Amino acid sequence: MGKTDQYSDSLTGNISEHLRINAAMFPDKPALLHPVRITYNELETEVDRYSYGLERAGIKSGTKTVLMIPAGPDMLYLTFALFRIQAVPVMIDPGMGISAMLKALEGIDADAFIGIPKAHLLRIIRPSGFRNVKVKLTILNKWFPGAWRARRFLGDEIKKYTVLMVDPDSMAAIFFTSGSTGPAKGVVYTAGMLNRQISITKEQFKISSDETDLCTFPLLGLFAICHGNSSVMADMDMVYPAKLNPSRVVRNIIDFGCTQMFGSPMILNRLSHYCTEKGIKLKTLRNVISAGAPVYKNILEEFTRLIADESVIHTPYGATEALPVTDITSAELAQLSEKPVDENGICIGYPIKGSDVRIIKISDDPIQSWGDDLLTSFGQVGEITIKGPWVSTEYFNNPDANRISKIHDHRDNRIWHRMGDLGRIDENGRLWFYGRKSQRVITENGSLFTIPCEAIFNRHLLVLRSALVGLPFRDRSLKKPAICIELKQGNHSSKQLKEELLKIGSSSKLTEDISDVFFFESFPVDPRHNAKIFREKLAMQAVKRIK
Repeated sequence: MGKTDQYSDSLTGNISEHLRINAAMFPDKPALLHPVRITYNELETEVDRYSYGLERAGIKSGTKTVLMIPAGPDMLYLTFALFRIQAVPVMIDPGMGISAMLKALEGIDADAFIGIPKAHLLRIIRPSGFRNVKVKLTILNKWFPGAWRARRFLGDEIKKYTVLMVDPDSMAAIFFTSGSTGPAKGVVYTAGMLNRQISITKEQFKISSDETDLCTFPLLGLFAICHGNSSVMADMDMVYPAKLNPSRVVRNIIDFGCTQMFGSPMILNRLSHYCTEKGIKLKTLRNVISAGAPVYKNILEEFTRLIADESVIHTPYGATEALPVTDITSAELAQLSEKPVDENGICIGYPIKGSDVRIIKISDDPIQSWGDDLLTSFGQVGEITIKGPWVSTEYFNNPDANRISKIHDHRDNRIWHRMGDLGRIDENGRLWFYGRKSQRVITENGSLFTIPCEAIFNRHLLVLRSALVGLPFRDRSLKKPAICIELKQGNHSSKQLKEELLKIGSSSKLTEDISDVFFFESFPVDPRHNAKIFREKLAMQAVKRIK
């Protein structure tokens, strides 16, 4: 793809320099408050020790290093140390499933592997993803056959590690997509891209160094340290956040007076229900960021009741390849006209300053070169594309994904990223989300998009959520639309309920052709956000019911 970071400026610093600067500014301030208390000076000292130690173990500049460790102090020590020595941390979400994760790692050809003993067991059982790994380290001081304890290489001396300036175009990390909408892909993060993300998130969300941040997602925990925050690692399994115990997370917020948090819509929803039931308010929170899945109005309304009037909830939109793309606050969303809400998709806000967001005509084909002829007419739904200084321009060792997701703009020699999502831009410059491109249903009467169609059936008071799917049609290039329904707890399907749903569907031109309704006890969803519906799996299950 050529140069990976094409925005030349002075941002050439190693990301670990943010930690070093913060340690110099406020050495005794807690960088981590929970599960243990660690000051910025202590964190900086440990990162230096680990930097020397990793080099002694054989990890050098450019060494691709798979990290499979839980959120906590060791994650901070090792990740910042890898950045400091200019190795390349490879971060992947085990929540996608073991087979998918190991398949994804096969294309990385990692040189080193650092993990808990349980992770090393996978390396032994399924070696294909680790065939070129030469350095194998464990954490937690636990032994595993064929691997050294990471702490074995740490010296007792306290001395600063010399941090060299880096080329902003150099590969700094590989972060994998979640795999919730297709095979997981390794996204190349450059040094310049990471620095710009740290800068733009601080500016966009007005994050000060005085924040006490509740961390529910490990990568953003690294950003919190770079922002100079005191971080509280939430008492939850960050691999499977849907299993969280809301009482423990609420206790984290109250005990440490958290002023800021990131949480997926699922997390906000769980906390809202618990706090409402217990009569608890979260008045210390002043800045809440929710993303990862569509954030529906009812979730925002319920969580708003828990926090102070002057507090702000941001609902940014983005992906591993481009974060953030847009942003809007709950206060502005509340002021938007409701008419006609069902056919307008979900408002996901204004493009972030410094980026360029455009809507192109819907196509499943690769696009080699950018041109104005790709653009839709104003207000028309199409695929969302973005280019900007914090947008990744390539996947690692994945030419097929690069062909389908990247467009070269010869006018400025930069790369547009195709989000794979559908949307439109309104007269005020706001972006509206209509669903995944791959999940649209192409019928004999045109294309149906998931978000607006599902919103119509979600009007029924007994419906928890719905999912538009396509069934086989006599013309193989087309599908017959159907709706899948998950009811609120305690309710059951019936002939009368089906008739009521069909009547609701017939009231809109969007859904008047839907005549098949399928009820499911629960939808298959992604493990991280518990909100991204696997509509492809639902479609296969629906087909079995009509055979």
